Amino acid sequence: MEYAIFGNTGEKLSRVGLGCFSMSGAYGAADDAESIATIHRAIDLGVTLLDTSASYGRGHNHQLIGKALKGGLRSKVFIHSKTGTIRADDGASVAQGSGTPDRLRQVCETSLGNLGIETLDAFCLSRVDPTVPIEETVGAMARLVEEGKTRFIALSEAAPGTLRRAVKVHPLVSLQYEYSLWTRDVESGHLAACDELGLGLMAYAPLGYGFLAGTVAGRDALEEGDTRHKFPRFSDRNAGANRERVAAIRKVADAHGATPAQVCIAWVLARGGNVFPIPGCKSRAHLEDNLKAMDVALTAEDLAALDAAFPPGAAAGDRYPPDGMARVNL
Repeated sequence: MEYAIFGNTGEKLSRVGLGCFSMSGAYGAADDAESIATIHRAIDLGVTLLDTSASYGRGHNHQLIGKALKGGLRSKVFIHSKTGTIRADDGASVAQGSGTPDRLRQVCETSLGNLGIETLDAFCLSRVDPTVPIEETVGAMARLVEEGKTRFIALSEAAPGTLRRAVKVHPLVSLQYEYSLWTRDVESGHLAACDELGLGLMAYAPLGYGFLAGTVAGRDALEEGDTRHKFPRFSDRNAGANRERVAAIRKVADAHGATPAQVCIAWVLARGGNVFPIPGCKSRAHLEDNLKAMDVALTAEDLAALDAAFPPGAAAGDRYPPDGMARVNL
């Protein structure tokens, strides 16, 4: 395992973290026993960064992680927990109220209870609330730091200007943002802001929710209830064009005797030492495959070939449906 200083924490964390979203039924049925075994295996292999959210499985994810960390394992991991977003009855993301001081306190305290711990390592706002000044939101999060409920605070899917306003109120440790070969939005200013402000960049969905890894070719391959059904890039109209680009990943993978998933993660790792990919998985087999990405040394020719296949903005379809796209980069 490779380690690097995570943001301004002064702590060395594993360059590859573990995203726990899929362990709570997002991509098919959950298997708690296998998920717990996956967390244990991750720790055995040196993974120290876990990403979760209060909204994953409506608390199930936190309860699962709490069970997995019993017996002295809590001290071996850095728990980065997001607030989650408010959902309407139809599942759409609701902006208003997600960044209010009262809600942030309630979410933080509920998260601690479900995890069975006293302090989060990082408490992260999942989406900026456009109805609440970021200064007010961050000020409320800072009070949670003062009270010992979280050690650090962070933002997710926030615009560079928002980051700069936020750090004037209280230091941030990281920005979480989708980052992969087919989602390169952070290259338009977010990475530069992270460098400027001393933040880590937590790159979620580095495998394009499995599409870039070649494990999911479109909606026909998804189980009923799979979150990815609503993602435009998986639609029949867009999936064909996106599959053509994925062929370039497989070509690089074959040259290295690696898997496409490993190449995707290696590409994100190559973006800089302050970038921490957090591929999600719910099985030990996928975990071990993902971590072997650190053994893949992409050449300049490999990087050029991948950049040619996936220039910024090349993916067919938005990464989220309209209500989701309205909540990012605020």
